[in-house]
Amino acid sequence: MTVKKDLSVEYLGVKCQNPFFLSSSPVGSNYEMVAKCFETGWGGVMYKTVGIFVADECSPRFDQTNKEGLPWVGFKNMEQISDKPTEVNFENMYKLMRDYPDHVMVASIMGSSEEEWKQLAKMCDELGCPLIEGNFSCPQMTSHAMGSDVGTNPELVKKYCEAVTSQTKIPFIAKMTPNITSMEVPARAALEGGAAGVSTINTIKSITNIDFENMTAMPVVNGKSSISGYSGAAVKPIALRFVTQLLQDEIVGKRDLSGIGGIETWRDAAEFLALGCKNLQVTTAIMQYGYRIVEDMASGLMHFMDERGYNKLDEFIGCALKNIVPAEDLNRDFKILPNFSDEKCLGCGRCYISCYDAAHQAIDWNAEKRRPELNDNCVGCHLCLNVCPVQECITPGEIKWKEGREHVDIALKHHYE
Repeated sequence: MTVKKDLSVEYLGVKCQNPFFLSSSPVGSNYEMVAKCFETGWGGVMYKTVGIFVADECSPRFDQTNKEGLPWVGFKNMEQISDKPTEVNFENMYKLMRDYPDHVMVASIMGSSEEEWKQLAKMCDELGCPLIEGNFSCPQMTSHAMGSDVGTNPELVKKYCEAVTSQTKIPFIAKMTPNITSMEVPARAALEGGAAGVSTINTIKSITNIDFENMTAMPVVNGKSSISGYSGAAVKPIALRFVTQLLQDEIVGKRDLSGIGGIETWRDAAEFLALGCKNLQVTTAIMQYGYRIVEDMASGLMHFMDERGYNKLDEFIGCALKNIVPAEDLNRDFKILPNFSDEKCLGCGRCYISCYDAAHQAIDWNAEKRRPELNDNCVGCHLCLNVCPVQECITPGEIKWKEGREHVDIALKHHYE
C-alpha cells in the first residue's frame, strides 16, 4: 500500500523537500554523483569538504568489521577532504545549484588557518549557496591544523567560526567531532563565533582490524596503517547520545541540529528525528547499498507516520527528548519481572545460561519440560529478554514494588519490534 505524507522540513530557515541529505564524504564528491542523488530523491547534499589544501590520498583506504559478506557492522575510512582543485569543486557546486534549484546544495569547507577559512567563506558567498558547513571533525587529516584536532579546541572553533561569519551572512553549520568527552563545550564556542547551528557526529577514531600478515592495522598501506574514522551502524548509539546531550543543552538545544551517524533505515531516521534533529546526513549506508536506500527510508518513515497519526515531520520531531532524563531521576521504586511464553519458547536454554553466568541466578531450568522457571532472585534486569532468540517470547510481566515505596502508574514497553 502506498502511503504519502509530508516529509518537508525547514532547516536553518531553508525549506527542504525531505530531511535526507548526503553527508560530506566520497558519496557526494562530483557533479555526476550529486546529480544522481538528487534525481533519486535526496533532499540535499553536504558536498564533499572543499579546502585550499588538496588531499593526496593513500591506497587502499577503507576497511570494515564484518568479513563474512553480511552487512557491515562498522566501516573505517582513511580518506581526507576533496582531492580535486578548489576551483573545480566550486564550479561543480555552481552547476548543481543551477541545474537542481529545488534541492539544497550545502558547501562543506575546511581551512588550516584563519585566512583560509575567510577565503573559503568568501567563495561560498560568491557562489550563493543556501548553507555552509564547516568541517571541524575529520579524524584523518595529515595536518593537525585541520579536522578533529581543531574540533577539540573550543578557542580555535570559535575563531574559525568568527572568520567565516565575518565574510558572509549565509547560515554556517559547525560539524562537531565525537572524539571528545563533552561536545557541548566546542558547540557553544561555535555558536559564540556566529555559527547558526551544529551537525554531529563525524567519524570516531578507530582501529577496526589487525592484519597478521603484515602485523599492522587495516587497511594495509605498504605494510603500515593508521588510526582513522569509524562509521556505520555501530556508531549510531554514540551518535544518539551526543545528539541528545546537545539538544538538551540550554544554549545549543535552541538551534537546529543535523544528525549524523549510522542512519541506514527508516527507523534510524525516525529515532534521530524523535530526539529533535531537523536534518539527517548519510554516507556509509550509501556506500553499501547505493543512493536508492533513500526510497526505502522515505517510504518506511511515511508508513511510520501513518500508523501513529502524524501528517508532518514537525508533529513528532523532538517528542522523545523530554523522556531522556539523568540517571538520578529514574524511578527505582519497583522491578518488572519477565513473563515467559511456554507457547513461543523453543527450549534453547539461553535465558537460563545467561542469567546464571552473567546475572542473578534467577531462572531455574525444568529439564523435563525444557522450560525456564523464574525464582525469587529476579531483580528485573531483563537480560533474559535481550538474549532470547524468539521475538516476544519473554516480555515485561508483573510489577513488584519495593517495600515502603509509593505505587504509581507505570508506563511499560509492551512490544519489541
